[in-house]
Amino acid sequence: MLPSIASINATLTGLPSPIISAGRSSSPSAFAPIGNGGNATAGASASPSGFSPVGNGGQATPFSDLLTDAVGQVDQLESQARSAVSGLMTGNGVDVHQAMIATQKADMTFEMALAVRNKAVQAYQSVMGMQF
Repeated sequence: MLPSIASINATLTGLPSPIISAGRSSSPSAFAPIGNGGNATAGASASPSGFSPVGNGGQATPFSDLLTDAVGQVDQLESQARSAVSGLMTGNGVDVHQAMIATQKADMTFEMALAVRNKAVQAYQSVMGMQF
């Protein structure tokens, strides 16, 4: 069964990422919520998905920079989860729910990065299979 749009929006809102946020960031490269729950300015000059590759200076942000930032955030969330679990195991004042939330955030971020990678490989294979 596919998740509902509301659950996807709630998941994206809970991620502490400047790349993946549901309209909470002032960054122009933030994803907007899916469906009609987007920004009030979504019809103005933004793309339908709410994603704008244009940075502050009016220049397009390189795709490689976006991927590098995303991989860095996956690594950061993984290290936070690792430290939360080790703090829980050693009894350094970390609650079970804090450790579980940290590990779930890291897991969801990794799964999304893996899905993006798989789609990129699939697109590459598609292009390589085309005949000219």
